[in-house]
Amino acid sequence: MTTGVFFSDIFKGKDWPIIGDKFRNFPEVLKNVLELPNVQLYESPPVDEELLRKVHDSELLEQTKNAWYYEGALRAVGGCVRAAEMVWKGELRNALVFTVAAGHHAGPSSAWGGTYLSSLGPTIRYLREKYGVRRFAILDTDSHHGDGDRAMFMGDHDVLHVCFCSSNVVEDDGTKIDVDVGWKTTDEDYLRLVEKEFVSRVRRFQPQMVFHFLGHDTCEGDYGDRGLSPSFFIELVKIVKRCSEEVCEGRYVILTGGGSRRDVAEYIFPKIVKLLATGE
Repeated sequence: MTTGVFFSDIFKGKDWPIIGDKFRNFPEVLKNVLELPNVQLYESPPVDEELLRKVHDSELLEQTKNAWYYEGALRAVGGCVRAAEMVWKGELRNALVFTVAAGHHAGPSSAWGGTYLSSLGPTIRYLREKYGVRRFAILDTDSHHGDGDRAMFMGDHDVLHVCFCSSNVVEDDGTKIDVDVGWKTTDEDYLRLVEKEFVSRVRRFQPQMVFHFLGHDTCEGDYGDRGLSPSFFIELVKIVKRCSEEVCEGRYVILTGGGSRRDVAEYIFPKIVKLLATGE
């Protein structure tokens, strides 16, 4: 089975809100892993605006349309939709989706923090309408609370949303969870929390697909520094990949989240692609 990598050249050479130009050297830095026989690079297509209208209100969309980053956001969301569809259809085993200007701070009627369209709202809506997929798990390991995704799926008990951030909350009949990782932590302590608070819940919840909003802003020296090392992110993906293989036949889609350190992005994402493709 193939691992898909979704990217667009418009993601590079621009100072994107919050994350900057961290993808300046992509996809070139992926050269070695893209040569693996079971890795394929895909162009992220723009999402259909009709799909956006199903999850966002018109005022938010009109505001976003006038922004310079709109095309980047469209392709970030479109890449997520396409990746998830291909994973569901069995055309891909798993996927890494590069994103700019879209993500976890975008809810139905408001958006901020460098993410101005929802990636997962349209994706889940599309999979449900076209393929009848019902149950999803979302893991958010960005440093900041995924308030937009929380607002998007509150009341939807077929979406498990577990966000590792700065408070402890269990709501919406146990399907929406926040986990306080501490302002400073260690790789080992964080990974133990993921096993305890995410993996155990996913086993009980039995989703049909796992999404992972993977911010590296938690890395030492980044703007959401929680004291984590670059190698932490590889170990994190190992855990979640293994979990997805256990509960949903390996259907695992990673979205790049926050973080502005270009050196960290260039270190972790080639290794993550290799791990998704080979298990090593």
